[in-house]
Amino acid sequence: MSKFLLVLPVLGLVAGCDTMEQQQLAGTVGGAAIGAVATPNDPSKGALIGGTVGLIAGTVIGHTATGQCLYQRPDGSQYVAAC
Repeated sequence: MSKFLLVLPVLGLVAGCDTMEQQQLAGTVGGAAIGAVATPNDPSKGALIGGTVGLIAGTVIGHTATGQCLYQRPDGSQYVAAC
C-alpha cells in the first residue's frame, strides 16, 4: 500500500492534460506505475501491461463521438471543445 502512495504524486502531475498526446502520456505513465506496484513479483511485466492498458485508456477517455475532446480545468470542472 505504501508503494501505491508513491504513485499518487505522479498521477497528480499528469492529471490536468489537455492535448491528445498528454492524455496518452498520462495514461501510459499512470498505468505503468500502477501496474508495477500491483505486481510485486514481476514489476516490469506489470508496468508493461499497465502502460499498454493506460495508453489505450488515455486515448479513449476524453474523446466524444463528435470528434471533440473533454478537457478539465484546474478547479476540476470539465468542458467540451475542439481537440
